Amino acid sequence: MQTKRLGTTDLELTRIGLGTWAIGGDWQYGWGPQDEKKSVATIVRALELGINWIDTAPVYGLGKAEEVVAKAIQAFGTRPIIATKCGLTWSAKGKVKPKLIRESVRLEVEASLRRLQVDRIDLYQVHWPNPDADIEEAWETIASLVEAGKIRYAGVSNFNIKQMERVRKIFPIASLQPPYSLLKRDNEAEVLPYCERNKIGVLAYSPMQKGILTDKFTRHFVQNLTASDHRRKSDPDFKDPLLSANLEFVDAMRGLATQKGVLVSDIAVAWVLRRTEVTAAIVGARTPEQVEQNVRTPNCTLSKSDLSVIDLLFARNCKSVFDSQPN
Repeated sequence: MQTKRLGTTDLELTRIGLGTWAIGGDWQYGWGPQDEKKSVATIVRALELGINWIDTAPVYGLGKAEEVVAKAIQAFGTRPIIATKCGLTWSAKGKVKPKLIRESVRLEVEASLRRLQVDRIDLYQVHWPNPDADIEEAWETIASLVEAGKIRYAGVSNFNIKQMERVRKIFPIASLQPPYSLLKRDNEAEVLPYCERNKIGVLAYSPMQKGILTDKFTRHFVQNLTASDHRRKSDPDFKDPLLSANLEFVDAMRGLATQKGVLVSDIAVAWVLRRTEVTAAIVGARTPEQVEQNVRTPNCTLSKSDLSVIDLLFARNCKSVFDSQPN
C-alpha cells in the first residue's frame, strides 16, 4: 500500500489508517455494542492487508479500544505505528470530562502505555483543545514526555490555526487530526494550507462521515441504529433537516459510483486523499469485511470532471441546508 511521510517526522504512514472509535463499543459517545473477538480480528486483518498504523484514544470505550489494540497486535505478532490521545477523562460512572492539566496528561500517558502494552507511543495527540486555557500546559507536558522517551512525536486534534500558533511556540507540531469529508469542508480553505506551509502532517478523520458516505446509508439504516449509538442519540447529521439532505446527496452519489464501478465510500475517501496537504485518512471499521473494502480506496481516482460533478451534487443537495444551521 502506498505510504506518505507525516510532516517532518520519520513516520511513513499508509494512506489509510485504521480508526478504532467504533471498536470502543458502548460508552457516552459510542457506536453501540461491539464484539471483542470481532474487533481483534478486524485489526489483525487491517495489518495483514498492509495498513501500518492505528489511531485510537483512551476515551474510546473508556480504555477498551486501547486494550483491544494491544490484544490484536499480540495476535498479529508485529507492532504497527500507534497513535493515541489525551485530554478526555472520565468518572467512575463513565461521564466524560475534558482535562489538560499537567498531572492529568502524565497519568493518561502512563495509562495508555499500560493498556497498549508498549514502552513508547509513536504519535501522541491532544484530542480536543478543551479547556482552551490549558492547551499550553498540556503541550509543555507532552514536550517533556517526548524528551523523556515515552512519546516519539506530538500532534494535535481539532485545533484551529490560532491554537496551533500558540503551541508551536513551545514545541513542534508533528500533525493535525481534523474532521474532513465531502460533507464537512470547513478546514479546506485555511487550515489545510496552513499545515502545508508549516510542514504539519494532516490525518483526516471521519472521511466517510460516520457511515453517511457509504452505500449502506439509508433512512432504514439510521432507524435501525441501536439506542445507545451516539449517532442516533445526538448527532444532528442523523436527524432532519440534515438527514434528508444527506440522504439525497448520497443517493445522487450512488449514480457517480455506479458509473465508475466503485462504491460511494471509495469516492468519499479518495476525495479526501486528493488534497496534497493530507498525509492519510483515518477510516474506521468494525469487521474484517469492512477493512477489506476500505483498502481498495487508494485505487479509486477522481478526474476533474468527477470533482466537478461531486461539487455540483453537494451544492444542489446539501449546501443551503448546511449553511442554514446554527454554528
